[in-house]
Amino acid sequence: MIFKPQLKDIKIIGFHLGKLTLGLGLWFLLPMACALVFHEPDAFLDFSISFVFSLCVGVLLNLVCVFPEKDTAIGWMHGMIAVALSWIVAMFLGAIPLWLSGHWASFLDACFDSMSGFATTGLVLARDIDHISYSCNLWRHLIMFIGGQGIVIVVLSLSNVASGSYSIYLGEARDERILPNLLQTARYIWLVSFVYLVLGSAALAFAMNHGGIPWVDAVFQGICIFMAGFDTGGFSPQSQSILYYHSFLVEIVCMVVMFFGAISFSVHYGLWTGNRKVLFKNSEVRALLLSIFILFVAVVIGFGQSGSYITANALFRKGFFHLLSGHVGAGFSTVYAQHFSSLWNPLSVFSIIIAMGMGGCVGSTTGAIKMLRISLAFKAFRSEIKRLMFSDSTVVVEKLNHIKTIVVEDKLVKNALMITLAFIVLYLAGAALGVYYGYSFQDSLFESVSASANVGLSAGITQPAMPTMLKVVYMFQMWIGRLEFIAVFVMVGFFISWLKGK
Repeated sequence: MIFKPQLKDIKIIGFHLGKLTLGLGLWFLLPMACALVFHEPDAFLDFSISFVFSLCVGVLLNLVCVFPEKDTAIGWMHGMIAVALSWIVAMFLGAIPLWLSGHWASFLDACFDSMSGFATTGLVLARDIDHISYSCNLWRHLIMFIGGQGIVIVVLSLSNVASGSYSIYLGEARDERILPNLLQTARYIWLVSFVYLVLGSAALAFAMNHGGIPWVDAVFQGICIFMAGFDTGGFSPQSQSILYYHSFLVEIVCMVVMFFGAISFSVHYGLWTGNRKVLFKNSEVRALLLSIFILFVAVVIGFGQSGSYITANALFRKGFFHLLSGHVGAGFSTVYAQHFSSLWNPLSVFSIIIAMGMGGCVGSTTGAIKMLRISLAFKAFRSEIKRLMFSDSTVVVEKLNHIKTIVVEDKLVKNALMITLAFIVLYLAGAALGVYYGYSFQDSLFESVSASANVGLSAGITQPAMPTMLKVVYMFQMWIGRLEFIAVFVMVGFFISWLKGK
């Protein structure tokens, strides 16, 4: 028998959703300040409307959903559903100033870019990005910075209440407690992010100014590019992405920023506390580096067959840059989207697709399957081979290093394979829809994997004129891919039990 949720359950979810909404609404103050600095009155009004509306929604939810049991802790179900809904609410709230700016053809297109930003994907439907206001451009990249760390991390880092927070933390596909206290973990993640923000933005600003960009624009664009790169998002202040700068130095800094964003915050903690060996002892980081090497060899072979990029400079700046950008989910590009179909050999394109589908490290800002799950599957496969080779009495134990040494158990492997299978189904489903609308299978699979894995590279399908259903499906893929299914499945089960429960 399915039990129907009680009114108390809905109030608990609504109350915590209200807190998340209030926390998110405060971030509108930054683009408002930016609009004042750059004398953008229209943009200031747009963000003021968004700010007031967000606060009203948050306060209303908190007032309506107050429950009498003050000590009622938020359960796993409540936390998961609150997180899943918070990303939907964030999408709508984040889209308001974008739509009001007039650079998006419809509110749906603004919602698409808002979800793409919060999910750190980077696919874009905006028109005339090169002439968007400073404050609107800041907001586009700021939502990536928020989404990369996690909306929940934003609220927790500003909160003093930890009761029940872990269930919400898990809902955003995180499970690592870097520090014993969850609030300390949230604040540590933001500390790391802000320190890197200062250092990375300064390096990017210097590189851009060296390439001829005036200092004001170099600093502003450096901040934007860092937020998108470290949070493996892919938005850029310019429509040509990193190609706009035509700078080897900018590309090098971007690659460093992207890689740092792709490794776990627990690894960063080890580096910060003096444990330099953690970077190479970590099984997931080693698997990521090995995967990048193998797939880059495949990309080079593909280029050799097509003859499109044959010099060492082109192989590195076009081949390696895009392989790294796709693998870590950053989505930065130094070629036009159409070149993936017209200039790239299919072997090179499918190598990028595989890289996007695998992703970076667990506990980082990346999406996709992630290398820890790939490592677990490989360890399980090797374990089975050993069992077949040795006698029945032989005990085979496989281990991997992730924060600490972990024994590979059936439960871990099962969970990893379930998520991996779910991602593969999501990739193929989106590709099938693209083929239905007349796009090639290669381009459809490329775009579907990019959306589902929260990458942002495009083969040219994503544009304002594409079918509405594709826009909706890609938004769904970004959302469920970013949350790694579980929170969304719990929410769906909740609504089913509400309709059919007794």
